[in-house]
Amino acid sequence: MDIQINQKPLTLPEGATVADALTAFGARPPFAVAVNGDFVTRTQHGARMLSAGDRLDVVSPVAGG
Repeated sequence: MDIQINQKPLTLPEGATVADALTAFGARPPFAVAVNGDFVTRTQHGARMLSAGDRLDVVSPVAGG
């Protein structure tokens, strides 16, 4: 199935989860994740199934002054 992470296409097997997508994308903590605009808690990454066409946004915190 085809999804997008941070507006980049990614192909994953059917039944993939948010955790699978993050691993394939190479995301490194700390980060927050939203699927189709809805925040997904870290505890749900392994349980939240993805569907073709889903859009994931992975956002890392930025510090500065």
